[in-house]
Amino acid sequence: MGKFWTLLNFLHSAAGPVVMLLYPLYASVVAIESPSKLDDEQWLAYWILYSFLTLVEIVLQPLLEWKPIWIPIWYDVKLLVVAWLVLPQFRGAAFLYERFVREHIKKNGLLKEQHRQSPNGKGKHKFVNFFVPKKGEHEAY
Repeated sequence: MGKFWTLLNFLHSAAGPVVMLLYPLYASVVAIESPSKLDDEQWLAYWILYSFLTLVEIVLQPLLEWKPIWIPIWYDVKLLVVAWLVLPQFRGAAFLYERFVREHIKKNGLLKEQHRQSPNGKGKHKFVNFFVPKKGEHEAY
């Protein structure tokens, strides 16, 4: 019985990194290489939501570990939520982004500010032009 519990404990510990990081990393690379934009949206939304969840967890860590409020199944709940975000059958990340994040961004005008900074449309390329030289600048290569 001891070996079974050891195996079960190992699988439980490995499930988090596999579901939360390894599979999404692999799927993100596949999405970048595919011509479809639908999978790009799913994985960009996943990384936005996963980053937000991680930040909230870091901020609330003292509260999550405080004995009177301690939630013993927090890791399992987080694993289930992230599995819902990740699994292609549910497309949870894209759903949450479309339903809540995009609405919040539009309502607060966070996207409009980018357009104000570059009214002629050239400003959005400044960052790229900083790193990617124009033709003829590096003729030595």
